Amino acid sequence: MKVTICGKGGCGKSTVTALLANSLVKRGKEVLIIDSDESNYGLHRHLGMENPKDFTGFFGGKGNVLNDMMLSNFSHQFFYGSWRIEDIPEDYYTQRDGIKLMVSGKIHQANEGCACAMNTVMQQFVKHLKLDENQVAILDMEAGIEHFGRGIDNEADMILMICDPSYESLQLAAKIGELADSIQKPVYYILNKVQEGNRMILHEAIGREESIAAELPMVPELTQAALKGERLTDGLPEIEKIAEKIAG
Repeated sequence: MKVTICGKGGCGKSTVTALLANSLVKRGKEVLIIDSDESNYGLHRHLGMENPKDFTGFFGGKGNVLNDMMLSNFSHQFFYGSWRIEDIPEDYYTQRDGIKLMVSGKIHQANEGCACAMNTVMQQFVKHLKLDENQVAILDMEAGIEHFGRGIDNEADMILMICDPSYESLQLAAKIGELADSIQKPVYYILNKVQEGNRMILHEAIGREESIAAELPMVPELTQAALKGERLTDGLPEIEKIAEKIAG
């Protein structure tokens, strides 16, 4: 199964990604995490790993990828045939306790250009990725909805939208629901940082009660660990329910 995790910046995508991956491993799943957010510099810490090399490096680096794209009028194919998790070159993933992490690419310096090269490579990779029944790929997407425009969500079996108690997040939730419907992909909402004072507002704003997969409460210890960039291992009962739904 391929799962995309999306939402606005700071809503808890990386925290949920790490906790969900740990829960799936406990259920016997082999998990590939794809960090597809060029501005995310903390996911690897939550997994207790180092970042691997940017996957664009396998194709000669961002400059070469962009050059290939422009020479082909942006129709260059970087992948042919099926890829499996075991086909990922060794330098381009790190692993720990049944979880592999790969990174599409990061912005490393000013004026280096847009993220188009990284996004194109990863979109094609996900399209060609074939998973066995016991394997799950989790894509931690960049903030917002650009990934829908690139078409990467077309390859997903499930979309998880993390919604925190903010007006911007609620507006984004409505748009993501609309976009997911347009490509006929199931979307489920994970309400984060839920307290008694905002619970009803969140539910009413989502308006899809059957699509709310979980409510994550404010957990000070988890919030502090995430803030410090520590490895996140402790599961939440609500995350376990989502893992059970994915694991089948």
